[in-house]
Amino acid sequence: MKYIALFAVLAAGSAGGAPRPGGGYAVVVSRATHEQTAWREVVDALVRKHGAKTILYDDAVGSCLPELKRLFPRYACFVARPDEAGRRFVVDVHRLTRKLDADPYGDVLWGIVTGYSPADALRIASTAEPLVIRRAGAGTGLDLDLFDAGKWFSEGKAGLYCEKLPGGKPENKQGPADSTKAIVDFLNEEKPALFVTSGHATERDWQIGYSYRNGQFRCRGGKLVGIDRERNVYPVDSPNPKVYLGAGNCLIGHIKRRDCMALVWLGSGGANQFVGYTVNTWFGAMGWGTKDRLLDLPGRHNLAEAFFLANQEIVRRLHRKFPDQADVDLDRYDLETDRTVLGRAAARLGYRTWDKTLREHLGLLWDRDTVAFYGDPAWDARLARRELPLAITLTEKAGTFTFTVRATRDAKSRKPPAVLLPRRLADVKVTAGAEHDPLITDTFLMLAKPADLKAGETMEVVFGAKPLERGEH
Repeated sequence: MKYIALFAVLAAGSAGGAPRPGGGYAVVVSRATHEQTAWREVVDALVRKHGAKTILYDDAVGSCLPELKRLFPRYACFVARPDEAGRRFVVDVHRLTRKLDADPYGDVLWGIVTGYSPADALRIASTAEPLVIRRAGAGTGLDLDLFDAGKWFSEGKAGLYCEKLPGGKPENKQGPADSTKAIVDFLNEEKPALFVTSGHATERDWQIGYSYRNGQFRCRGGKLVGIDRERNVYPVDSPNPKVYLGAGNCLIGHIKRRDCMALVWLGSGGANQFVGYTVNTWFGAMGWGTKDRLLDLPGRHNLAEAFFLANQEIVRRLHRKFPDQADVDLDRYDLETDRTVLGRAAARLGYRTWDKTLREHLGLLWDRDTVAFYGDPAWDARLARRELPLAITLTEKAGTFTFTVRATRDAKSRKPPAVLLPRRLADVKVTAGAEHDPLITDTFLMLAKPADLKAGETMEVVFGAKPLERGEH
């Protein structure tokens, strides 16, 4: 497949989300996992829900590449037991899903369905009702104006929290310096559909305070619990469907052992989708990029799309700024036990001093393959749709597409606007608007820069394309 610069965004109007993309669904699972009855039920649930095809592999997950290429699905779900779903598995899945065709970009939206128990994984696999995110919570700052209600707890100032009640405005308030119980109560009683964290963490805990002493969230016997500074334990029992985004936490997405934060959030924490780093995070492009994609133009992208597009933006930045070493695969990520990892990676890239250029190059490579997405990638969880400042449409007539973006008021997006195509396209030829310099693959479209338009300003791109036939990629 060839790709070309182009800007287009597909949407149903200023207040609507993008139509769901078409395409198939593959469930990828090791033969050893598939032979276990409880885990085979997870696979069967996904197959029934999506009309999916199953791909079995015997050794490394990368061995399924020929069959994935043949099916060329829109979605790929990797069902894995906890002992299979470690850091290396996440890295391998990232790299595998960029290899279905010749370009360097991702070819499928993917997720890993796992759980502390097969029952947790089966719950995630069986959930079909879309999630509309109207109430949110966070252990870091969050724009509560994007939600009907919510609460965030400061990681930088003891006792500070911000609350928005239905019909009201966000208000800063002061609570106990140890906010552990308050956060647990919020999760258990107020049922947020989104929870975002940052700050210090490991595979085993989230440390609530970043610059001051506070309590912790920990995994204990397969359950998520809060433990305050007095060692009081507060069980988290928050089964309402939600999504969890560890935007800035080190290691919180690493399934190093069965009793870990990722698996307990997917269990008693009620998360059906979980995004988190499997490594120490220091650059932040993927975690915060996913958050920005989810919250930028609320309702435009669901979490799976935000994760996918944030990753493609990283790949694009690498190929634009470091074309000769954009495809380098790092071989070590264990910075938590070996502090020389980054230095040796920098030397491999040919750098002798730590400067801004090295930081960006190595940071993009570091983030590209190390953030996990756990959950069904076709499950739709997005913010409630609101009137948006950018009215975005894509129309088609006889194989000619016309893209228009119009600012209904002064508007500036956080990230370059991007969208998944409704179906795979080939032979793209731009006839107008190429000066906007965006990117199109057969899977998605992405603008080169964030949109910055005054009220009434418009952009238009016209291009021809045909449906991608099997075998063309």
